[in-house]
Amino acid sequence: MIYGLLHLSFWGYFITLMVMTQITIASVTVYLHRCQAHRALMLHPIISHFFRLWLWLTTGMNTKAWTAIHRKHHARCETEEDPHSPQVLGLNKVLWQGAELYRYEAINTETLERFGQGTPDDWLENKVYTPYGSTGILLMFMIDLVLFGVPGITLWALQMMWMPFFAAGIVNGVGHYWGYRNYECSDAARNISPLGWFIGGEELHNNHHAFGSSAKFSVKWWEFDLGWGYIKLFQWMGLAKIKKLSPRLQAVPDKKVIDSETIKAVIINRLNILSHYSKEVVLPVLKAEKKHAGEKGSELFHRARTLLVRELSLFNKLERSRLALLLRKKQTLRQVYYYRVKLQKIWNLTTANQKELIEALQEWCKSAENSRISALKEFSFRLKSYVPHIQIRASHGTQTD
Repeated sequence: MIYGLLHLSFWGYFITLMVMTQITIASVTVYLHRCQAHRALMLHPIISHFFRLWLWLTTGMNTKAWTAIHRKHHARCETEEDPHSPQVLGLNKVLWQGAELYRYEAINTETLERFGQGTPDDWLENKVYTPYGSTGILLMFMIDLVLFGVPGITLWALQMMWMPFFAAGIVNGVGHYWGYRNYECSDAARNISPLGWFIGGEELHNNHHAFGSSAKFSVKWWEFDLGWGYIKLFQWMGLAKIKKLSPRLQAVPDKKVIDSETIKAVIINRLNILSHYSKEVVLPVLKAEKKHAGEKGSELFHRARTLLVRELSLFNKLERSRLALLLRKKQTLRQVYYYRVKLQKIWNLTTANQKELIEALQEWCKSAENSRISALKEFSFRLKSYVPHIQIRASHGTQTD
């Protein structure tokens, strides 16, 4: 039969394609990415086995290879060892040849053994999914042909193209090249869109790189993560247990001393604190400086906002020289930038003990409060009030947000 067993209308085929591709996207973002690669949640064996089967039919990928490659991407991000960095390989290479880059890295036994630990190692994985990856794709072709007839060939082709382009190309490519950043993590990851529904929330790539082990990718109230919606549905059905979410800042209004709780909160929430520092200290000072300079000095402030808040390691030679000139000309901006760098150095003191960290932060706050910059003083007072915020109660598997 030319139209197969179902004989759908055009919109029937379109809806079918959207449903099938969304199942594939959910399989990747919920199972492969958040569950297997980052251990942000646990899935019931029923849903895990369904996702493994569906991925075998629609992508031919096995869990160990995908997990290992993604973990290596995080561990070696934006370096020569990153399997798919557009900062190293170029955007066009990753965007249009992302699937080839994946296949090349998937045969690297060192990558698989070092980064693929803890993935399924059962009979199905070893005897079916891994050795017969192309068989699953062929079986899906036959299923589409029987159910949808000749139009099923087009459906199958689009299914096969969906993840290589949108996941391997768009997320790995554009997600490290273009978009907005909520957090100044050390890599170039960006949020492609605040509405993460088309690729299951993977659009919120900067948020993910900032808090890799979080099951939820959205962090702002105006951001939407469809993958998180799937996870909440599975949790309601008893098929998922959330293990970890991104940290949140919590303040105790009357707390005015720096103690071990302050240090713990600052280290856990360092990217949140850095973001708050930029908004509450750097940008108000920048605004005042620009107003004072007027149109005559506007050239000096070209891209000043980005220069003052962006991770320094991501700058090229020209951007570094522009930043140096800006700081040399503007003493107040130089001062708040200096305090930002000094604060970062405190939470990077990995060899320091708790007492040394407390003393270093106390000294930072004392110096900030003795400055003539009101925004810096206010930030220091607020910094003392922070305590860790527990997102997940492991004993009960419940969450506080």
